[in-house]
Amino acid sequence: MATKNTMFAQRTQSNLQQTFVSSYVFLVAFVANYSFEIFSMRKFKYLSIFFVAAVFSVTTKAQMLIPNITDPRLDFTLATPKGDSVILSSLKGKVLLIDFWASWCVPCRYSNRSLVKLYSKYKDKGFEILGVSVDEEVKEWEKAIKKDKITWPQVNDTGGWDAIAAIKWRVEALPSSFLIDKEGNLVAIDLDKKELEKKIVELLGL
Repeated sequence: MATKNTMFAQRTQSNLQQTFVSSYVFLVAFVANYSFEIFSMRKFKYLSIFFVAAVFSVTTKAQMLIPNITDPRLDFTLATPKGDSVILSSLKGKVLLIDFWASWCVPCRYSNRSLVKLYSKYKDKGFEILGVSVDEEVKEWEKAIKKDKITWPQVNDTGGWDAIAAIKWRVEALPSSFLIDKEGNLVAIDLDKKELEKKIVELLGL
């Protein structure tokens, strides 16, 4: 996995046009001041998602300065193993972990062990996980769900690295996880299990 440092965008009441310009300048300046070798792809992914949200907020005149799951450019609708549809934005109101994975991804399967324990501990306190598989072989995905004893909502976005949801969220490695607060805002990316649990507890107010 890439470095797990997280960049946090700060809310501002400034003019939307200034927000767009500022976010662009910030992105360019950040890249210019870090060598390729030490530049974290996770930081770039967060910044790119933030930049998309900023552009969208300008063009729609919406006060959406932090990446939010209600943003049409991040929202998606995918099918569960039973054929039901899950709309990402419908999960607003819970502390949510969006977990991109695949049955063939060994680190993903290892990560599932920790998530099973975490979900069991906090699922009744307002915490939810949405597993987003990029498996092209649906049967392998379904077998992995059973074998790993996954009980949280699962959806499949066939297409591998070309999966629509993966492209929207700038997924460049598996597993990739995005922690969302109750307001639907993105607050962290790819935290390790200790940092993740600490942040979940904080967001749940426990």
